[in-house]
Parts: sequence; C-alpha cells; structure tokens
Amino acid sequence: MKRSSLHTLLIGSAMALAIAACQPAANEPAAEPAAAAATAVTITDLRDRSVTLPAPGAKISIDDGRYLVALALIHPDPVSVLAAWSGDANRLGAETHAAYVAKFPALKDLPVTPSSAAEFLVEPVLAAAPGAAVVSTGAGPSDAQIAQLEGAGIPVVYIDFFTHPFQNQAKSLEILGQLTGRTEQAAAYNAFRQAKLDLIASRVKDIPEDKRPTVFMEAHAGNGPDCCNSPGKGNMGDYITFVGGHNIGADAMDTAFGKLNLEFVIDRDPNIYIATGGPHLEKAGGFVVGEKYDVATSAASLKKVASRRGISTLKAVREGRTHGLSHQLINSPIDIVATEVLAKWIHPELFADLDPQATLNEINTKYLAVPYPGTYWVDLPKN
Repeated sequence: MKRSSLHTLLIGSAMALAIAACQPAANEPAAEPAAAAATAVTITDLRDRSVTLPAPGAKISIDDGRYLVALALIHPDPVSVLAAWSGDANRLGAETHAAYVAKFPALKDLPVTPSSAAEFLVEPVLAAAPGAAVVSTGAGPSDAQIAQLEGAGIPVVYIDFFTHPFQNQAKSLEILGQLTGRTEQAAAYNAFRQAKLDLIASRVKDIPEDKRPTVFMEAHAGNGPDCCNSPGKGNMGDYITFVGGHNIGADAMDTAFGKLNLEFVIDRDPNIYIATGGPHLEKAGGFVVGEKYDVATSAASLKKVASRRGISTLKAVREGRTHGLSHQLINSPIDIVATEVLAKWIHPELFADLDPQATLNEINTKYLAVPYPGTYWVDLPKN
C-alpha cells in the first residue's frame, strides 16, 4: 500500500473511533448538548412571540436610547450589556446623555443601529452581532427582516415603554432582566413599583365615573403655535384613568396618541390642565422642565404655555389647577413617580400623604445607576 493511502486510512480510522466514543450505547438515551441545555431559555415578548435565546446574558442591541434608563434600574453598568444602541441621545436629553457618558465612557464607542424613530435596517444589527435585538412594539423589523436576523442567529425581542407604558412597563423590565441575567433585580424593582400602584388603586377603586375629575393633558405643550397634542386610549391617558381621573382625549380618539381640536378642549372645559414637556421644547418656546432648569424657569414656561389663546380661558387655569410634568418620567419604569404626582394633582384630598420626591430619591439611591437630579414637575397658582 502506498504511504499516502496508509496515512489516509489511519486518519479515517481515528476519526471513526472518536465519533464512536461519543455515541451512547444502544441501551442508553442520547445526552442533550451540554451548552444548549445549560443556556437556552424561551421567553414571550410583548407581541406574544415565543423567542428562544440560545445564550441569555449575551449583549443586546436596543432601538431606543431611553431603554438605558430601564437597564440602569437593574444593572450597575447598563452600557456593559449593550452590543449596540440607537444613538438617539436627544430622547434621553442632553444632560442625561452626558451623565451616562461621564459614568460609562464606553457608550461613546458603541456601534449605532437605527432608532425606532427611523426605518429599521438589518445590516447594522448584523454587523453588531448582538445576542438579541431588542425593538419597540411601535416599530421594528418586518417579518422578512426578522427571518433574516434569526437566520443569522440573532433573536428579535419586542418590548414597550411608550405605546401602552402603564400596562407594559413591568413586563418589559422583566424581559430586559431575562435578557441580561438580572431577573432578580427586575423582580425587586417591579415589586417596589407594584406596591405603590396597589396603594393608589385601593383609594380610587370606588370612585364612580361621573365623579372623576376631567383632565386635559397636553403632551409636548408649546411645541409649535397650535394646540392640542393629547393622549387618547393608551399612552399617558392610562395613567390618568388609573389614578381616578377622566382623560378627555379618550373621548375623541381611539388611538394611543393624537391631536384634539382647541374648540373641543374649550367645550369640555376640563377640571385639570396638565402640560408635559422637557428640554426638547426649549427652542420652540414650549414647556421646559428637568435637570437643567430651576423651579422658577419651569414655572415661567408653564405660565407662558397656559396663557395661550383658548387655554387661558379654561376653568382649570383660572382656578389654579394647572400643572407641568416632565415627559421623561413616563417613558421608563420610574413612571411610578409620575403616577404619584398625577394622583396628588387629580385627587389632592385622597393623596395628601404621598411624597413623589421621596419616591424619586429612593429610586435614585437604591436602584438607578445614573440618578435623576433636578425638578420634574411644577404647579401654577390661580390667575
């Protein structure tokens, strides 16, 4: 036999013996692959999709920068669990983004994938190769794009902190905990939040519908010359309903968010007017509130917004039930602070003992990796 043929035969025999050694005996059950058995986990996302994660705890990509706040509630270094992020620093706010970069400089060098505010693109996600791509329910990839990502071994997981935040915050945080190996931390924060929600629910559960104060919440108030952006059925309207108020936006819209006619608002003449805003409205001359503004500045901008044609004539404005809330407090599980604020505004006699600032202080010291300093709500006196 030639030397080359003998060499080939020996190699083939050795491989056959190695394969045979790995096979179970005829009367033994086949063992599952150890790695798969040890790491694979199946979760249900916010679109009720069953998603199997071959390697939970692997780095993820996110399509909204505000998810950083949720991750910061359950992880001491939320940037360390990211393979890529959306790069939409404007959604976090300049000051909050700067605080994250200062504490976690790696954020500056993270690969950037499309924001949920833009068209979903597969290529940047493939290039980042996350263990899972976390996307918002209101956006995200098409079925064909999901198939492409999954074909490359990247599961797609939907969460929601924005379309129906009130009902989906806890589940979405739970999912983030599963994805990042922080299930206990997510459960602990959800329990903290739920206990406070239960207290509020117990006090308003018997209020009949016709006794609920009517509320007009103008979202992004003063963002342009016209009124009136408003939650409808969903979004921030769910919070108003939960704390015992009646959201007038839900009377006119079936969508989670939309625009009311000023004439409709004037005709309803709500008991309470609440503007939401933040730093993003500074250039437009709208309602500003948050870390970079003191109370006097926020109150002045709220007064300006409430002095517009039509709004200034509302009973709520005339009688001193005009309030301003940071939009950022709704878009993450720290929404419990906003929920307590709304409860005090809508039913001050029922919730005089609530202290939203103490709640925010506790979240800052006990949970958040990057605290929320500053003022995030303000009131106006009677005209």
